[in-house]
Amino acid sequence: MKSKIALAFKNCKKEKRSALITYTVAGDNTQNNSLKILNAISKHADILELGFPHNTPIADGGQIQGSSYRALKNGMKLKNVFQIVKKFKKSNPNKPLIMMGYFNLVYQSGEESFLRNCKMSGVDGLIIVDLPFPENKNFAKKCKKKSINFIQLLSPTTSKERMKKIIKSSHDMIYYISMLSTTGGKLKVSPKTILKNYNKIKSINQKKNVVIGFGITDKTITFLKKADGLVVGSQLCKAIEVSLKKRQNPVTNLSKMVKDLKEKIH
Repeated sequence: MKSKIALAFKNCKKEKRSALITYTVAGDNTQNNSLKILNAISKHADILELGFPHNTPIADGGQIQGSSYRALKNGMKLKNVFQIVKKFKKSNPNKPLIMMGYFNLVYQSGEESFLRNCKMSGVDGLIIVDLPFPENKNFAKKCKKKSINFIQLLSPTTSKERMKKIIKSSHDMIYYISMLSTTGGKLKVSPKTILKNYNKIKSINQKKNVVIGFGITDKTITFLKKADGLVVGSQLCKAIEVSLKKRQNPVTNLSKMVKDLKEKIH
């Protein structure tokens, strides 16, 4: 049976477009608002990424760090993240949801306990930013046993030899980090260069779904819409911050933003 992630890509390919993947942090700015945001943006996004907040998110730029800070300030714990996922999946059972974060939270929970909670709440995939290949092979196997996609990461510096091994061991989605930077940075490389690197990955295995993340905004998304999927995160986290400062409703603002992004890749 195909995973919900694989089915989402299949549907997008039928419609001849990229999959739109959104990233928000669980609990930003409250647990309730976070759930409302997921429900609202899921009407337009194909796959949702939900970050578990972390007090030292090393790969993340200012916007996502700000999101994590707001969530932690409101007392978000890992158990609350699973509560949000469970409630979301109850009303959106077919929408793929990927949890994203750092390994120390997995380690603190214990791998088995963490994966059991993922399975019980309905998590479809996991991105563990600081658990690289081949160190992640054992954990990825455990994910597969639970029918959870473990998503491998590739970057511009990944050698071809290493790339082949990572692609071979990958599940239904591979995440290509477009540039060597923290999230939310301005696109430092041209879309042409990014697509050239993306095509190198695809040439190794055409069947694998490869998504591009880092530096994707409403300004750059149109130039990269040949990719299987595009991840927008920092722009959404920033929109929550701006909405709160202006005393506007972040749920409404994010829903409109994601709807506009979807139209740009159609």
